[in-house]
Amino acid sequence: MSFDYVNIQRPGGASGLPVSEKSFRDVLIERGLSLRALAPEVLQVNVGKLCNQACKHCHVDASPTRTEIIEKTTVDACLEAIGKYRIPTLDLTGGAPELIPDFRYFVTNAVQLGAKVIVRHNLTVMTVEGMEDLPEFFAENRVELVSSLPYFQERETDAQRGNGVFEKSIGALRRLNEAGYGMPGSELTLNLVHNPVGAFLPPDQSQIEADFKRELLERYDINFTGLFTITNMPIARYLDWLRRSGNEAKYMSKLVNAFNAATVEGLMCRTTLSVDWLGNLFDCDFNQMLDMRILGDQTIFNLDLKTLVHREIRIANHCFGCTAGGGSSCGGTVV
Repeated sequence: MSFDYVNIQRPGGASGLPVSEKSFRDVLIERGLSLRALAPEVLQVNVGKLCNQACKHCHVDASPTRTEIIEKTTVDACLEAIGKYRIPTLDLTGGAPELIPDFRYFVTNAVQLGAKVIVRHNLTVMTVEGMEDLPEFFAENRVELVSSLPYFQERETDAQRGNGVFEKSIGALRRLNEAGYGMPGSELTLNLVHNPVGAFLPPDQSQIEADFKRELLERYDINFTGLFTITNMPIARYLDWLRRSGNEAKYMSKLVNAFNAATVEGLMCRTTLSVDWLGNLFDCDFNQMLDMRILGDQTIFNLDLKTLVHREIRIANHCFGCTAGGGSSCGGTVV
């Protein structure tokens, strides 16, 4: 199946994206597919937009100058939901989650409730004053780490994440290895994330993982558990770059033409409930950035989870990014 991409604004659309002749909804209908939620296995909380980095691809528009961060009342409401509904996994993202005042409180209390905690850890936050003991804190609480490293070479990484980031990231990875993370036989999980620097889809996940493992071990004596490939979503800061560089139409056509129906069943939005720093509910972190809230008046403060199971998931054309090729999720490829 092949579609031509047409640069037309969707009047009043939530995403602000140009649309193809066949929208994401059109393609699902043609294939006899729909997107409905299952019982959530993951509560993914975006704790805010404060970050020690300002990456060019960031769909959150996070940076050191942002002031939006989650308050303790919202943290407590998330913890209450985890305990009440026995949600097995808490996934903390941002921004840099470690920079919020209640980060360690959030992690330790979630662990006490029996939840597995995943932290989207950018590595360089470890160099911020007061964060030097993060490897030990993570290890003590058996936190699963997911850390972005665009490439195993300095030029590509710094081009996306800022000058000096690669060198700091290598230092942080060594610290994590010393704490047992990513080492052979270790139960401390350290997954890396590769997302392309340019306007193209990521390569085959298993192949690029083998390349990363070989090169990082040979060049820097660094080990890690696995590699996730994630497609850059055409929203926020990355969409701005696509437009400035004249790549928007080409990239969207690439996503649309790579649509893979086999990815739909395993999309993360089906088993993830996304919460923003204010407590609003979304189907995924990308919808969150576009303010596409779950329909209805529920927030984390008045959550009735049984009424959200089997809900229809809100979609727009950025969803083509999650269904292109092998698919894309917070856990890497879908198929």
